[in-house]
Order: sequence, then structure tokens, then C-alpha cells
Amino acid sequence: MPLRYLTATILALAPLNAGANGFYFDPGLTVNPVSATQFEVIEARGEGARGMWCAAARYAVYTLGQDKGRLYVDTPRGSSVTQNSGKGVVFTTHAPENPTQSVSVTVRRAGASLPVIHALQFCRDYDVFPDNNF
Repeated sequence: MPLRYLTATILALAPLNAGANGFYFDPGLTVNPVSATQFEVIEARGEGARGMWCAAARYAVYTLGQDKGRLYVDTPRGSSVTQNSGKGVVFTTHAPENPTQSVSVTVRRAGASLPVIHALQFCRDYDVFPDNNF
């Protein structure tokens, strides 16, 4: 079997295997802790605000155990504070003095916030099959 057919077969079957095992995909962005309530999502591969909120929500739930409440943009998109290069957004689970409830999905305004459960919904963009659970 020529290599190109073998490669095509593997790529065609990969999503079936992922769904059978209950796996789902996410933006795979790096998240670095800043403090007990702050963490930075590093921008990569052209991910936009939805991907960054998804990564922040997953970190809040699976690393910090914060499955309720809100996430806030502490430091808007800009130079990374945890790495020597790149762009990032610092999120927090601690409400700032002047929080805002956003109707748009932004990482460019300090104080912008979303409920954790809302931000987790953006992770569905990465699901292989829509019935996967978080």
C-alpha cells in the first residue's frame, strides 16, 4: 500500500478512535500559573478569544477546581508575563474592583468577565462529536 493511502487511512480513522474513547479536542494552549487566583493563557496558532476563554475555563475547572463563578480578564492581551516572548492574557477567578459583564467575547479589556460555564461552552468548538461531555 503506498504511503499516501496509509496516511489517508490513519487520518480518516483517527476521529473515530477519539470519539470511541470519549476524547475531545481543545485549543491546546499553554496556561501558566501567575498566582493562586491568576493564570496566563499563551496565544498560539492563531487562536482567538473563544479559544483563550476555553483554555482559561478548562484550567479553572480542572486545575483550580473552580467550576462555578466567573472568570475575569486581569491583564488584557499583550506581551506575556510568564514567558520571554509571545502574547498572552492573564485571567483571574478573583473579581476586580470594577468588573464588567461582557456581551461580546473579548480578551482585550481588563475586567471583562464570563461565567466559567459559559466559557466552557467555547470548548465545544473543538469537540469531534457534539455529544461529548466535559
